[in-house]
Amino acid sequence: MSYPSSKKEYCGIFGIYGAEDPAALIYLGLYALQHRGQESAGIVVSDGTSVQSHKGMGLISDVFKPDIIHGLKGKMGIGHVRYSTTGSSMLRNAQPFLVEQIDRIFALGHNGNIVNVASLRRSLEAKGAIFQTTTDSELIAHLMLHKKGTLPERLVRVFEELKGSWSVVMLTPEGILAARDPFGFRPLCIGRKGDALIFASETCALDIIEADYIRDVEPGEIVIANRHGLHSIQGPRKPHRAMCIFEYIYFARPDSAIFGHGVYRVRKELGLQAALENPAEGADIVVPMPASGNYAALGFSQGSGLPYEYGVIRNHYVGRTFIQPSPQVRDLGVKLKLNPVREILEGKSVVVVDDSIVRGTTSKLRTRTLRDAGAREIHMRISCPPIKYPCYYGIDFSSRGELIACTSTVDEICKFIGADSLGYLSLEGMFKAMPYPAKEFCTACFTGKYPVKITDEFTKTCLEGGIS
Repeated sequence: MSYPSSKKEYCGIFGIYGAEDPAALIYLGLYALQHRGQESAGIVVSDGTSVQSHKGMGLISDVFKPDIIHGLKGKMGIGHVRYSTTGSSMLRNAQPFLVEQIDRIFALGHNGNIVNVASLRRSLEAKGAIFQTTTDSELIAHLMLHKKGTLPERLVRVFEELKGSWSVVMLTPEGILAARDPFGFRPLCIGRKGDALIFASETCALDIIEADYIRDVEPGEIVIANRHGLHSIQGPRKPHRAMCIFEYIYFARPDSAIFGHGVYRVRKELGLQAALENPAEGADIVVPMPASGNYAALGFSQGSGLPYEYGVIRNHYVGRTFIQPSPQVRDLGVKLKLNPVREILEGKSVVVVDDSIVRGTTSKLRTRTLRDAGAREIHMRISCPPIKYPCYYGIDFSSRGELIACTSTVDEICKFIGADSLGYLSLEGMFKAMPYPAKEFCTACFTGKYPVKITDEFTKTCLEGGIS
């Protein structure tokens, strides 16, 4: 398993019941969720008796052309955009995962990471299960097939065996089911557009189809949308939540509300706290590192009184597979995506605000690019604490040995990336910016305190980079 030099999104899910043209609405919803997964996309629709499905590798606009969307007919459906955290990047692992048997048919889309996947899979294989993919979603499907009762009853029993994080949408002949794990790691909201009921990872997917936000799916809850309306089964939930704090820091779109609160204001408050904790004396301007640092930089500017300038311009048309045949060309890839504005930077002492540093290699290249553009001083400010531990719940952070903050001090990191100063936001400052108390969040990537114990040795070894 290889790891990138920065964070990667995990997955986005969308489901709708009671729409005349569900595929078109799912397409738009997934388009809004594209930031959560760019490797593959899929849509499954049904009229209650027959099912149609289309999946492919790449972006939504590449996988779904107008003739494909027009050919997907039904009254309900689910969709998925994926970045692989468990299961490699290939078409057979694209979701939603479709199960067709003589007496039942359903489709499943999953966002999160099941940390006891290996032991559960071995147990199922011992009972005769044959796996076609390496995804968590297929594991959930196989577990359901080995249970008795209605689909909601089986889903409740399956969740009792799972450990980790999951937000799930499921298509059945009767309707759509949506569920979250008992800790509520991953966001999932409910919306309405006319008579249609909708589930989505973020509210930006509701906005794009002009749907109204109703509420979030609660941790441990299974919500069913069918011809009778909305129904809820509240399963076991933990004494407190473990919402992924990195959703607010980086992953969610700034125009979304997740976990019941707007992302934009949180990110701006993170920047304000960073300005209070780590002011840059004598600096001239504040420059965001687009696009993840834009809103924290705005908060830093307002908190420090320094002018906010777009000293780095992002190229929105860079593909994901830039060819890098040599170190010289690879370094130019940084400028292909982000290009400095010399007239803004030249001769200035610059505060550069970014959301995080993972391995430090990208920050090093960016710092060098800013100096080459004439920046006199570079003061790096990060709107979260140092990332010291791997994430087992669905974020593709590097193994612990590759996380620069795990092995280096702040001064050493500052020297490595070539900045004049480096300031991380403290845990306390981060929590001050959050809309909920600290105990409601998962902060394992900063603290090493994992809400769900990692007991599956295969999964642990794999995620730490021991298995390729």
